[in-house]
Parts: sequence; structure tokens; C-alpha cells
Amino acid sequence: MAGSRSSTTRLLYTLRSSIYPSSRSPSPITALLHLHRHYAAAPAVRAKDDKEPWWKESMEKVRNIGISAHIDSGKTTLTERVLFYTGRIHEIHEVRGKDGVGAKMDSMELEREKGITIQSAATYCTWKDYQVNIIDTPGHVDFTIEVERALRVLDGAILVLCSVGGVQSQSITVDRQMKRYEVPRVAFINKLDRMGADPWKVLNQARKKLRHHSAAVQMPIGLEEDFQGLVDLVQLKAYYFHGSSGEKVVTEEIPADLQAMAAEKRRELIEAVSDVDDQLAEVFLNDEPISAADLEAAIRRATIARKFIPVFMGSAFKNKGVQPLLDGVLCYLPNPLEVDNFALDQSNKEEKVKLSGTPAGHMVALAFKLEERPFGQLTYLRIYEGILRKGEFITNINTGKKIKVSKLGRMHSDSMEDIQEAHAGQIVAVFGLDCASGDTFTDGSVKYTMTSMNVPEPVVSLAVSPVSKDSGKQFSKALNRFQREDPTFRVGLDPESGQTIISGMGELHLEVYVERIKREYKVDATVGKPRVNFRETITQRAEFDYLHKKQSGGQGQYGRVVGYMEPMPAGSDKKFEFENMIIGQAIPSNFIPHIEKGFREAANSGSLIGFPVENIRVVMTDGASHAVDSSELAFRLASIYAFRQCYAKCKPVILEPVMLVELKVPTEFQGTVAGDLNRRKGIIVGNDQDGDDSVINALVPLNNMFGYSTALRSMTQGKGEFTMEYKEHSPVSSDVQTQLINAHKPKTE
Repeated sequence: MAGSRSSTTRLLYTLRSSIYPSSRSPSPITALLHLHRHYAAAPAVRAKDDKEPWWKESMEKVRNIGISAHIDSGKTTLTERVLFYTGRIHEIHEVRGKDGVGAKMDSMELEREKGITIQSAATYCTWKDYQVNIIDTPGHVDFTIEVERALRVLDGAILVLCSVGGVQSQSITVDRQMKRYEVPRVAFINKLDRMGADPWKVLNQARKKLRHHSAAVQMPIGLEEDFQGLVDLVQLKAYYFHGSSGEKVVTEEIPADLQAMAAEKRRELIEAVSDVDDQLAEVFLNDEPISAADLEAAIRRATIARKFIPVFMGSAFKNKGVQPLLDGVLCYLPNPLEVDNFALDQSNKEEKVKLSGTPAGHMVALAFKLEERPFGQLTYLRIYEGILRKGEFITNINTGKKIKVSKLGRMHSDSMEDIQEAHAGQIVAVFGLDCASGDTFTDGSVKYTMTSMNVPEPVVSLAVSPVSKDSGKQFSKALNRFQREDPTFRVGLDPESGQTIISGMGELHLEVYVERIKREYKVDATVGKPRVNFRETITQRAEFDYLHKKQSGGQGQYGRVVGYMEPMPAGSDKKFEFENMIIGQAIPSNFIPHIEKGFREAANSGSLIGFPVENIRVVMTDGASHAVDSSELAFRLASIYAFRQCYAKCKPVILEPVMLVELKVPTEFQGTVAGDLNRRKGIIVGNDQDGDDSVINALVPLNNMFGYSTALRSMTQGKGEFTMEYKEHSPVSSDVQTQLINAHKPKTE
């Protein structure tokens, strides 16, 4: 027995030395376990390789990225260079160029004024056999729905920082959004050729103000006028950019005078990555040499896990540093397979479902941007799972319609290249899809939506009308288009004044749309004062018993309705419920739908201030009808009058929209801002410290928030910022209710 054990041990030692030739080999038992895992995994790996290569390789070579920045950090100039080096455009034009052409991406006049957005939703370019889609990322929180969609489509992003201006207010906002939507990112410190450029100051600002765990992967050779090139701290090489547009990248050894600094900065980089990556930490702690490949792999793992942000440097205007940044996008940002995407299952109460993200699953795609073209609507789709083929039928989950994919293409700026099919991870354009922005398409086998179908209710309304009567057609065309593009933007008619009313998520939201009507459709519009969308509800149960009887020669009208009205239970999803509890045939069943219609009609306008009534349950218990005189109209009128008669007995109250306001202000202004919120009847629900800033969360009635951005600026010397989102409708205080009712009376009398 002993002999057999010793021969087994000898065999294990032999195996160990053949697998681990170095002296630092594990124990024989560990070696056996490793061997077992290796051979057990082999058939699975082989099987996987047999099945997957056709899509796995192409998906690994896709990057969906966005470029975000504070205004004037050089985002458009950088995008222009990226398009030039990837061969998408053949000459470079400057943003405010003397040649009068302007940068490729500056298309909309409004974008030029308010800060540039990329013209097409997804610009496709190729770099070293990789497909890179550059996606438009809008920046403002009033457009929550659009921001959410754009960031859903991104797999990674480049945050551009100015080496002179550093981390500015918009940089903080953009970075906060990326954190919220969990987007892995790399940073690019631009404008190293400018006077006062200091990339190390900006890097420290990013660590302090943005709480970035970051380190430089490059360092500059010279600064300001002497900026010549870059040192790559991963590969330990120097890059110089030659040629009229910096298209020739020359790799050389690091200059002797910079070698000590490069070694120090590389060690700093390794330490920063080791803090968040266990594999690199182990090698680093053992004082083993770290190869470029090991460091690159560790940076990639940490970046995709959103624990680290690699910092690149350069000057887009002087054509330096853009190609290494593109290499960094391929090296460090994730491909579609490495990002988790979740859908909401509409057939199962919007339960979250994790998508496989491979072409093997059901087809699921999101329409994230619409563009009006002379030949119809162009829809941009991001495919999350499955394969989309030309000629096939797809289902719009939001509307339930089946649509044929007649033309499928990939966008090259303004031109479209026809393709036959596209798979998960890709971004395509489809002509002829009649849909709204944010609609989800599937192959019909699953009912998934990529964004929640619970669109927030608009909270602010404005009356708008075109100045000249002739422009009415263009005016309605503009409103129809904006409604399709943005589900939070609604258009209605005021029945009393006949004016067009537009509603949205905030003052700025509506302001931008009025401005766009003016710029894009050449229609001047007059705008009324903003109006808050109140609601009414009841607080107690009351009975009704109403007889509608009219005799006017010939057939009369007769209908009696008996029952009660009560508030809906707390937490109910429904806003109105009608229940028929009549036993027997006191009222013929064919009249019941018309009674419900009457009550619903009456609930559209409460008697306090004329706003819709919510959270109300109407129960019919009895009634009476006449063999000749009862009609659909008689019962509808009976129910409208019964509602009005009973409504006052139910003790109605007015509900106002309450907003969740998040403020970020320097600590020295905290007291002033908190005092102002109290004056606006706000309730402070949270107060945190973030570095030198105070973050205040408060619930404030929207009616008291008009013009707040100006007030906040003057209170905080322009340093404060706030975001506001709809929370709920809640009852107003009795004095406000009396005020609102008195203000409403003169109009109706």
C-alpha cells in the first residue's frame, strides 16, 4: 500500500514539474486539481469555439461610445479629428472656421448656440478593423427621457476635460449622469497647447471634485507652445505626430530627460490600478516585473468594472494624441458582450429581465432617435439581442403593431449604406418605421420593453399660438414631430379659449421646443404664462340618487341613477374605477356603458378649479328606466348631473405636483438656500456633504419653483446647481385651496 502511494506521489511530482517548470510551483494536490480543471474545461471550450466564432469575433470588435464634455472643452474638434483619422471625412474644418464650412457635426443652429450635440444619432467609423459608433449624448436633465435613452445605448464614454479650465460645472453634471447610468469611461485632457495648460492639476481636480479613482496612462512631452508629443506609460514609448494633419504617428524611445518622471508616473499608475484589481496587486506586492500586456489587461478589467478611469492627454486642435485615444477606446472600453442590459417584461408586471446580449436570443431593439428626412422618418435602432433581417416582420411592443423592415442600413453621416441583416450590439437605421422615440421592437415572441412604459405625467403647461395665420400648417407639423420624438411632451387644446396648450417636464423643456419651432420651422410663436397641472380628488364617501326627466312632446328623456362615490384605496394604480352592483334589471344592461361614459366625462373637470378628478371610485347600486323615454343620452346626462350633485358632498381637495429637488451648493450658502426653500413651502428630506459642497434634497410644490434657477444663481454667486423631477401630486393647504378657487371663479362667472 505504501509503495503504491509513493509511486502515485512520484507521478504527481513528475506531472507538476512538466506543467510548472519554475521553482515556485504549487503542491502536488493543487497541481492535480489544476490539471483536472484544465481537461474538464477543454471539451466545453472546444464546443464553445465550434458554435460561437461567427458572431463572437464581430461583437468583440464593436464599440458604442459617446463623447461628453463641458461646453468649449473641444468635444466637437475632437470628434472632427476622430472622423478624419478613421477615414470618414477627407478634410478637417474648424468649429468657427474661416472657410465658412464649419465642423461636420455642427448642423443645428440651436446646437451651435446652446452647446454642440453630434448631428446624427450614431456616426459609424472604423479604426484598426474595429467598428466604432459615436453616439449623440444630450446633456440636460429636463430631457430625462432622452438622456436616459442615449445613455442606454452607450457601452462606454470619453469624458473630455480642458487642461486650462479643468473640471467645470457641466463636466460634473455629465459625469453624474454617467455614474447614474453606470457607463464605464476614459478621460481625455484636451488643449495641452494652450497657455496655462496643466494636466496634473486637472487630474487632481477630477479625483477631488468628481471622486474619480484615476491615473494618467500618458504624459506630455513639453506643454503650451512646446507641446511635441506624448509618452505612453503602459508601453513605455514616445509618440510624435507628423504630417500636415498629424496623421503619421512616429514611435520612438522616451527622451532621456523624461525617463525618471515616466518611471515615477508609471509606478503611480500601477499603484492606482492595484488598489482595485486583485490580479495586478498580487504581482505588484511580490515585486515582480509588470509587463505592458499585464498592465493593459488590468486597466481594462478595472475600467469595465467602473472602478478606475484611465486618463489620456493631447490637443485635438493641434492634431496630437487623438490616435492613441482611439487605441485606448479599443483597449479599455467594453464591447457589447461585456455590458449587462436589462429589459422589462410587460407580460409580468414590468419585471426586470437580464438580456443575453448575443445574436442567439430573441430579437430585441430600441428606437432611440428619430430623424425627419425628405423621404420620411429615419429611425435609429440599437439591437440588444438577436438578429434583425431586412424583409422580416417585427412587433412594436408599445403599440402592438407588426411592421415590415423594408430598408435596413448603416449610417455614414448623411448617406446610408444598405445591409441585409444586423445582430446584437450593432446600431442600424431603418426607413419607414412608424414609431415614437423610445419604442421597443421584438420578433413577437417576447413582450420586453427596454425603458419603462410608465412615462411621467407632464407638470408644466404653456399656451402657444403662431403669430401669423399662414404658418399654422408648419406649426402643427412641428408639434406632431416633437410629440413623436419625446413622450413627455404633450399637445392639447384649451376648450374655453381654443388655444393650443403644450405640456412638458419643466420650463426649460418647453422653452427649447418653442425655440426649435422658431429655428427649424421658421414659425414665430407667442407664448403665454407657464401653468401648473393641478388635479382634484375626493376625501370621503357620499351617496347619489338623481332622476333626469324631461318631457318635450314626442319621446322624452328618463333615467335614474342611484349609488355612491368614494376615494380609491391608498396605493391604487387606477385613477378612476366604475363598478356596477345593480341586482336584477332595474336598468337594462345596454345603458350601463353610457352611464360609465357620463361619469368619466364629468370626472374630466372638477367643480373646484376645473382640473381632472383622480382616485375616484363610482359604484352603481340601483336605478330606474322607462320603456319608451329611456335612452343612452338620458342616462349619460343623468350620470353627469349625479356626479356634480354628489361631488360637493365628498369634500373635494386640490392636488398639486410636488417636485423632488436636488441642490448642490457650496457649504457657505447652505443656510441661505435652506431658508429660501422653507419660504417656498419646501420640506428638506436629506442633507449630505460632498467635498466642499452641500447636497440638499427637498420636496417643493412646483407652483413655487418658477424662476428658481435665477434665484439660486443670485443666492450662490452662480455656483449652485439644481435638478428637479416629478415626485407626486399631493393635497394643497387650505389657504392655497381658497386662493386657487377664488382665482378660478372670475373666469367662470
